[in-house]
Amino acid sequence: MRAVLPLLGAALLLAGCGAQPEEAPPPAGSRVAVLAGLPVGARVDYQLGGPHPAVAGIAGVVRDRTATPAAGLWSACYVNAFQTQPGSADWPADLLLRGADGRPVEDPDWPGEFLVDIASARQRERVLAVVGPWFDDCAAAGFTAVEPDNLDSWTRSEGLLDADDAAATARALVDRAHAAGLAIGQKNAPELAGAGLGFDYAVAEDCGAFDECAVYTAVYGSVLDVEYTDEGFDAACGTPGLSVQRRDLDVALPGDPAYVAEWCPDS
Repeated sequence: MRAVLPLLGAALLLAGCGAQPEEAPPPAGSRVAVLAGLPVGARVDYQLGGPHPAVAGIAGVVRDRTATPAAGLWSACYVNAFQTQPGSADWPADLLLRGADGRPVEDPDWPGEFLVDIASARQRERVLAVVGPWFDDCAAAGFTAVEPDNLDSWTRSEGLLDADDAAATARALVDRAHAAGLAIGQKNAPELAGAGLGFDYAVAEDCGAFDECAVYTAVYGSVLDVEYTDEGFDAACGTPGLSVQRRDLDVALPGDPAYVAEWCPDS
């Protein structure tokens, strides 16, 4: 996740915006082929608030790891790999990053989400022991891809983590996802887009709002973007190689007055 203008978003996704170029060839060893059936610019519905029937024209969905994939559609499995979920007991207490006061470091924009400690090789191994079985469950459920969130947690770590810690963890997660037969997307962290971490595609939040979309499309053949403001949505639509969805910040369910779900106009 990331802070959006004043707020922060929860994830990605998308739609056909503008003319789409031919997809760049994937780098050696990439598993972008696993994304077959999801054309560049395809409309993907970000359903983290809860699974619901996809509207006409949707090619894929992103759902929480506790949900099931959408029958007949490309489906990505959301996993909070670098922070806790509010109220969750999934992480051992000694795997949480702790500040100078001994308390777990909390995401300042998302109350109840605490950062996971990835500062050492040993801790990263233990993180993989927690997240790896989640990837296996996603694969067993029938998901095509996995989206590990909060790669950029080091930026909220009070200086206790750095980009190298995130990159080392990412490489381990990529290897684990591929071993499970899943494609894996880089979620946010444009600073790491060109680091050769092995991700197969990218998922960006508010890349239009922050003028970052080209950072991802320059590296990845498939980029999913979710925008949480009208201004960001307008800026992102029409970007070659980008799939864009406008969502409400709480990714609410249809029928909720806060629910927003739009895609760029067809070219």
